[in-house]
Amino acid sequence: MESIFHEKQEGSLCAQHCLNNLLQGEYFSPVELSSIAHQLDEEERMRMAEGGVTSEDYRTFLQQPSGNMDDSGFFSIQVISNALKVWGLELILFNSPEYQRLGIDPINERSFICNYKEHWFTVRKLGKQWFNLNSLLTGPELISDTYLALFLAQLQQEGYSIFVVKGDLPDCEADQLLQMIRVQQMHRPKLIGEELAHLKDQRVQKTDLEQSLEVSHSYDGTGMLDEDEENLQRALALSRQEIDMEDEEADLRRAIRLSMQGDSRNISEDIPQTSGTNSPTSLTSEELRKRREAYFEKQQQPEQISHLHEKPNSSTDALEIDPGDDMTEEDMLQAAMNMSLETVSNNLKTEGKK
Repeated sequence: MESIFHEKQEGSLCAQHCLNNLLQGEYFSPVELSSIAHQLDEEERMRMAEGGVTSEDYRTFLQQPSGNMDDSGFFSIQVISNALKVWGLELILFNSPEYQRLGIDPINERSFICNYKEHWFTVRKLGKQWFNLNSLLTGPELISDTYLALFLAQLQQEGYSIFVVKGDLPDCEADQLLQMIRVQQMHRPKLIGEELAHLKDQRVQKTDLEQSLEVSHSYDGTGMLDEDEENLQRALALSRQEIDMEDEEADLRRAIRLSMQGDSRNISEDIPQTSGTNSPTSLTSEELRKRREAYFEKQQQPEQISHLHEKPNSSTDALEIDPGDDMTEEDMLQAAMNMSLETVSNNLKTEGKK
């Protein structure tokens, strides 16, 4: 329905929109309608002056504002009627008993002009279909033939004055096009006020969404609240501490594992083979193993002097040192630590030489 001319409401210029929508073009402007209104005012003044310019009625008439127009852009039925006379068109009151007695079916007319509380709008037949061209609507509203009579009756009940437009309307593109095709309207146009309210709600929803996004984006450090920023920094600090602790524990476990690997790999070649001495740091691995076995055997069987017995260890592969009768547990632990440290030192020296 893009070919249908439809002026939308601007200010209080509904009379202008009504005429242009009826004639399907920009035929009248506020200046032209104002000129017609002034001409009507002058004609009325001249008739009042015939009774005497000094009469009370004449002075009262001069003090009253114009009845044909006002500063808001409203124009009277007289202005509209005179504007249509230029095109050879005449207005007949559809609500009048005289016209109703004619029994003319509204579907056989060509157009109507409706008025209620100083608002004017046009209902016109274009091609073979009727359209409500109210300037308060967002677009032309299709009216079926069966609904036209009910629509006009509803307007009458609401207090509208309805005028039938008699005469030949000027040719227009929409009328010619709709003579050949019929249109279907999937969605009824809304009132401009409803459309504006809908657009306002959309803007409010969009604004709320943008504010929510801004709040979420504020956590990039630029718009964050002080308390939230402090909490975030504290959480990051704790996280870094945990990472550092995990790294330290990993390094410690790695050092112990390397120490144990180096101890078991190089013990036979790095520890001096001085089996004749009682010093725990000079014992060979075989002697330490035998003394450890003898110690645990003695703990289980006191009547025997020495037997070999191996103690299982499920938690680690580190060497355990058992010095036998002449070493305490503290001496045994010290000897193991010395052996481990000496092994690591020898490994480092060997790698340095390489």
